[in-house]
Amino acid sequence: MKTNLMHSLICDWDKIVAEKTRTGEKRPFFKGKTGTLEQMSCHVTTLNPGEKAHEPHRHPEEEMIIVKEGTLEALVEATKTKMGAGSVLFLAPQDLHGVTNVGSGPATYYVIKWWPAGISTSR
Repeated sequence: MKTNLMHSLICDWDKIVAEKTRTGEKRPFFKGKTGTLEQMSCHVTTLNPGEKAHEPHRHPEEEMIIVKEGTLEALVEATKTKMGAGSVLFLAPQDLHGVTNVGSGPATYYVIKWWPAGISTSR
């Protein structure tokens, strides 16, 4: 049985084309099956001032957000917390969450998600 697994890779910021979105832009880095996970993905989002990535939501996979630049306000369940450059947000499965750019300039952050075996990868 042949399985297509991701191999070690380097994602060069300057070579990944930013895709415009209605709230800023997105850079897709990778998404695929690994040697230990059903799927792992990484992309970078840049939100314009005052914009939110999406409405607060929940999902079964774990997620990590790492702020590259700017200021985000993170909502986790009922708590809102400001995050500046270098901050890390870990999101456990099914926690209600969302982020909003509350700064005066763009906010850029990495989103890393992983799905163990048995968790749907449809998102």
